[in-house]
Amino acid sequence: MPPSTFDTVVNVLHTQFNVPREQLTPQTTLPALGLDSLALMEFVFAVEDRFSLRIPEERLDPRQAELTLADVCAALDEGRAEQVAAAA
Repeated sequence: MPPSTFDTVVNVLHTQFNVPREQLTPQTTLPALGLDSLALMEFVFAVEDRFSLRIPEERLDPRQAELTLADVCAALDEGRAEQVAAAA
């Protein structure tokens, strides 16, 4: 069974940005990760690359203070669903 979107996002944050896994929940906001603005942009690019898709900035702007990891996962899942629908 492939890992869930959240598990993949947690893995990216932990392995590439050294964020402790125990700090990561779906409700964790992006500012709470302790990453500067450049690292937040790099995080978005890293998860987009991991899922081989691009998410429009208006849908997933890491500068939004209230954006949570659940929001990131929802945007990724929507992007993946759109890819599947376009391929059908």
